[in-house]
Amino acid sequence: MVGAAIFLESYAHFIGVADMLAHNRTKNSEGAYQVFAADPGSALWIAELPGTKAPVGYALLTPPDLPIAVDDGDIELRRIYILSKWHGGGLGRRLIEATIDHARTLGKRRLLIGVYSGNEGAIGFYRRMGGVQIGTRRFQVGESVFDDLVFALNL
Repeated sequence: MVGAAIFLESYAHFIGVADMLAHNRTKNSEGAYQVFAADPGSALWIAELPGTKAPVGYALLTPPDLPIAVDDGDIELRRIYILSKWHGGGLGRRLIEATIDHARTLGKRRLLIGVYSGNEGAIGFYRRMGGVQIGTRRFQVGESVFDDLVFALNL
């Protein structure tokens, strides 16, 4: 599954193997994505290579599940990941723009995003997209706990 592969590629250099495997068994399992797909409040995009249709990235919108005050005008960009080989080519921008367009059609006014505090590339990307930090949260991967920043993009 592309979600597990990208998560491993993105974080294996500092998260232990047992924690990575435990996280992927629950958060990036086929069953986890089936739950999102069945939820009418969620939407999923898969970025595929032309020709082969091999998945190289994805984005997932869900109802907000963040430790901040939210209202009906909010939606969470729960996940947006791209395999590193395809970073920098505009794919991330196209994925986030698709999620923004969808959120607007739902009448949403704010896109919320949680991002690992050490992921400078993603933080810079969200800031370039107009995001501002509005909070923090703790994020658990297996037994490891990390600090995330919570960003908001006004739609």
